[in-house]
Amino acid sequence: MAEVKRVVDALVRSRRGGLAASAALGGLALLAGLSVRALQREAPAPAATPTPTPFDAGAISDDEATLCLRIMVAATAADGVIDAQERQRLDAAVAESGLDVAGRQWLARELEDPASIDEIADRVQDPATAARVYAAARLAVDPDTMQERTFLRMLAEALDLDDDAVARVESGLTA
Repeated sequence: MAEVKRVVDALVRSRRGGLAASAALGGLALLAGLSVRALQREAPAPAATPTPTPFDAGAISDDEATLCLRIMVAATAADGVIDAQERQRLDAAVAESGLDVAGRQWLARELEDPASIDEIADRVQDPATAARVYAAARLAVDPDTMQERTFLRMLAEALDLDDDAVARVESGLTA
């Protein structure tokens, strides 16, 4: 399902349009940038700060994009309700992506029965993917309900992201 990258890209851009546009980044590149930021450690004072490596959004596999889309759907549904604004964003992203009938059917099934945190975490093999998956979930929602905040906390724990990494994703969203 190659269109899944376009759906994730469109969803991220719809969520953080100003940030993505001002940085001249697509949604997948923004996810990657947030994950790089999440994994950075504070350098000791005398050490030179490493130059970030440019990220090729094409380096995200279809499988990883699908994982990101699944966690975005799960995060959106975490409070038990996909409200009108969330549904509108999703519908617009699907329309923009050109998702085919089979892809729309897959997404409808995913919306009916979102993936669990454990299902997602079991498929994550490295810290960079973990950070991208967490960033995708965080971009999917404004954690304005207890259920969404709990979902994000449990996801970070399941992905073995420490509090500093989560804080760096959060600060990247406001940067």
